[in-house]
Amino acid sequence: MNLPTLLTATDPRLASPDPEIRRIAILDVADEADEEHVPLLVAALADAAPAVRAAAAHGLLGFETQAAVQGLAALLDDGDAAVREAAAHSLNELKEPASAAWLLPLAADGLPRVRTAVLRALRELRVPEGAAPALRGLDHPDAALRREAVGVLGYLRHAPALAALAALAQGDPVDEVRRAAVGALAFATGDARAAAAAQAALGDAAWQVREEAATALGKLAWPPAAQALLPVLDDPYWQVRLRAARSLGRLRSVPAAPALADALAHPISNLRKEAALALGEIGDPRALAPLERAAQDADPEVRKSARLAIEQIRLQGREGDA
Repeated sequence: MNLPTLLTATDPRLASPDPEIRRIAILDVADEADEEHVPLLVAALADAAPAVRAAAAHGLLGFETQAAVQGLAALLDDGDAAVREAAAHSLNELKEPASAAWLLPLAADGLPRVRTAVLRALRELRVPEGAAPALRGLDHPDAALRREAVGVLGYLRHAPALAALAALAQGDPVDEVRRAAVGALAFATGDARAAAAAQAALGDAAWQVREEAATALGKLAWPPAAQALLPVLDDPYWQVRLRAARSLGRLRSVPAAPALADALAHPISNLRKEAALALGEIGDPRALAPLERAAQDADPEVRKSARLAIEQIRLQGREGDA
């Protein structure tokens, strides 16, 4: 028998020698979303069949009892990758900060994949206690672990980590870690160190890092960054140009208006849309003529954005005249 007799009495199928039947039974139990079934689902985490363990792990999503959290955490070092993934996914959906107390002891686990999954869950919980294990993870040889450690510190807006995050943003050998570090810096509004690191990342070899840097500079609200963002409107990747346009709008960079007006003719409609919205934020009346043309664009989202920008500029003009 794969589950305790007391629990299998809930559904005789859970005592079946066929793992597929047990898996379907667990799925049916999980569909009821009844907290009274949590002990049964936790017990199923120890089933001999990986498919049943994975189904039970998925079924525990949303339940934040100590037994559920600790049972899922124990599966993070399961021999089956699908089971580990299911457990990590359910842990990532934890919402109650109290759950962190049951996860934190695993943040120093010897297996990188366990620490990585725990840090990912702690990122969403945003508890201050998550900062210490995240800081320890910044120099770990496993890139996925470093990336999740960066995420925790960014979500916590952990100012003492700024120097370390800036160093990773410019020097980590892995693109995704650099990208995560640049994004994490965005919480430090007005901080010159963060802005300098994000500005340097505009020259990164990986376009995804440049894209994140362009976004971060807008969030950092660092006016001098507008000058550095202007050349980015010519980046080979339209995704980077789009983020630069958005940030130039947030920074209300009047010198960027002519280049943004040119972007209204770009073949990528998403970029045309962002350029229009940015021009509305900047409020330069010289942009009205190209925006009037954009208001006739073939793409309805571009037309809508252009009309909004025109109204925004005219409203700013009326307020200035008042």
